[in-house]
Amino acid sequence: MPDVVVSATRMETAFPLNTDSADRAAVVRQLPYTSDTARLLSDFPGYSTYTGGGVSSLPSIRGMADDRVRVNIDGMDLQSACGNHMNPAMSYIDPSNVGRTTMQAGVTPVSAGGDSIAGTIVIDSITPIFAQAGQGTIFGGSISGFVRSNGNANGGSIKAYAANESLSIAATAAYSKSGNYKDGGGQEVKSTQYDSQNQTFSLALRGDEDLFVVNVGHQNIPYQAFPNARMDMTSNESNFVNGRYLGTFGWGTLDARAYYQHVKHEMGFLKDKGGEMPMNTDGENFGYSLKAEIPLNERDILRIGNEFNRFNLDDWWPPVAGSMMMGPGTFENINNGHRSRIGTFIEWEAKWTPQWITLLGARHDYVTMDTGPVRPYDWRNPIPMGGMGGMGGMGGMGGMGMDNPDAPAAAAFNAQDRKRSDNLFDLTALTRYLASETNSYELGYARKSRAPNLYERYAWGNGAMAMDMNGWFGDGNGYIGNLELKPEVAHTVNASAIWNNAAKTAELRVTPYYSYVNDYIDVNRCAPSVGGACKTPGNQTASTGFVFLQFANHDARIYGIDVSGRLPLGESTPIGDFSMRGFLGYVNGKNLDTDENLYHMMPFNAKLAADHRLGQWSNTLEFQLVAAKDDVQWVRNELKTAGYGLVNLRTSYQWTKFRIDAGIENLFDKNYDLPLGGAYLGERPMVWGIPVAGMGRNFYLGATLQF
Repeated sequence: MPDVVVSATRMETAFPLNTDSADRAAVVRQLPYTSDTARLLSDFPGYSTYTGGGVSSLPSIRGMADDRVRVNIDGMDLQSACGNHMNPAMSYIDPSNVGRTTMQAGVTPVSAGGDSIAGTIVIDSITPIFAQAGQGTIFGGSISGFVRSNGNANGGSIKAYAANESLSIAATAAYSKSGNYKDGGGQEVKSTQYDSQNQTFSLALRGDEDLFVVNVGHQNIPYQAFPNARMDMTSNESNFVNGRYLGTFGWGTLDARAYYQHVKHEMGFLKDKGGEMPMNTDGENFGYSLKAEIPLNERDILRIGNEFNRFNLDDWWPPVAGSMMMGPGTFENINNGHRSRIGTFIEWEAKWTPQWITLLGARHDYVTMDTGPVRPYDWRNPIPMGGMGGMGGMGGMGGMGMDNPDAPAAAAFNAQDRKRSDNLFDLTALTRYLASETNSYELGYARKSRAPNLYERYAWGNGAMAMDMNGWFGDGNGYIGNLELKPEVAHTVNASAIWNNAAKTAELRVTPYYSYVNDYIDVNRCAPSVGGACKTPGNQTASTGFVFLQFANHDARIYGIDVSGRLPLGESTPIGDFSMRGFLGYVNGKNLDTDENLYHMMPFNAKLAADHRLGQWSNTLEFQLVAAKDDVQWVRNELKTAGYGLVNLRTSYQWTKFRIDAGIENLFDKNYDLPLGGAYLGERPMVWGIPVAGMGRNFYLGATLQF
């Protein structure tokens, strides 16, 4: 007897051309070879990831990454509680618990969220299962596991549920673990090990016209190393609860959510980096969202909504016993920091004719933030000794009888009015023309805004070590905040087209785009007047080595094109069905004030897959091509990488209750560097000029048993 899966339907517009999504079946195929939820979107054109830890990559959409992307996990808007962004939003849900992934790029509806300029990523967990009428109480679940050769990785998950027609309860537990992986030359890439554990429990109640769901979850990451960061994660514990009510009424649909998350995060040095330097954060995310969809008539749909998010953060570095530099007191990096956002939107969708559809929306978000007074390790100036020589971006010592720059920097920071508020105004205008049953065209404009995050404004330390400890860009450079930052405002134009054959088995999608961003938050080499490490000789002009930077507003532009498609090659042949699918992407970003490239622009890349299916047996031969990254950013001394091509083989077989997956990634053991991997800092001494190498050949095997 089949179970009933109740889809927690989101309010979605009639504009699919700029949206990519993958359902549970597409997610399941990827589980044996990735433990990083951010990688589940790797088949979406225009999407890439900044290399981080094994379960903590940072998302990038069309050249704009991390906080410029709105990430929503089961209705929760989560912000990273870490000066290195080691715990981004998508790291809080294990891939095995993902039910659906959706990405909206560029021109996104205002109902998809504010305080972002790149786009929106929505991750939904597995939806509740209910029994059919007269079925009584049903039970079920699954057990799965995987092993991967490179890094000796392994993991698995277990799910169980019990349900009747109106009540459903479910529990999941998952873990994944890996040692350091090896590159294509057989060399160990240090600081790539990780251990991640997740548990969730859900309760769902269903009525005739409504659905109520409560999820409770816990995460424990005992350790996660980062090959392009000076620090590693030595602990990350998170607890969350979120609730959702989805109801249908005579006037329309109401979607209400509320959530709370608490994170305790610790950084330090794992074995590959050695030493001791604890850095702790305590973060809270909580908020709500209310969205209503009101069909006014057969032509018009109105959507209105209100959202609130609050992020509280404490970031402190305990003293190290016996260290003259990291002591005698506690370094307060962010003290009682908080960032609140309240947003309201209205959106009108109209179907004027069977061919023409329009969408107009406006949104306002009010963002306020503040932080308390801070302190350095030691208020004395100068300090007598140091103990972390070589930690500075260009070898700055920060001690050794020199001045203690963090003491006057803290005093100056505390003397300033630190409260800031920003008004963000978003507009979206989209039109879609259905030329025929097989051809569609879409044109859109959006004005999107984002306010700075807490670290961009409030990272205050100007000593070499303090600056090196803030920065989520994987470049090894040192960063200091800027209280005078303005919000980013992006003006984006998309033009999309889709062509299908009559059977909808062949498709070609083409999307060129252009964004002009006022007050884009980039960086400058920090001026000597900032003091501390910013006075390091050569910092202003160095074209090699690690440098010291300050966040600053600039005007920027980004343009590019995404192309994707699929094509049947042979259907119902004696040996099965054959098809091809793939995408290519190009993005170019420029700082218009300096005429310099923007950081971490993914070079031209393409993926082509040949698929074969015979009954329950599926096979894929996958080619991934990436051009050389030559357009790099001088101000960060960004590293160039060579082009490369990878070949992957995948196969799976699905029985009624059992599934097995196997494959080989990087079949020919290609040795290559990751274009968005940044600088290799996985071991000491940390030497500038070495990119992070990608993973060599990797055999994997996964199995799932349903019960």
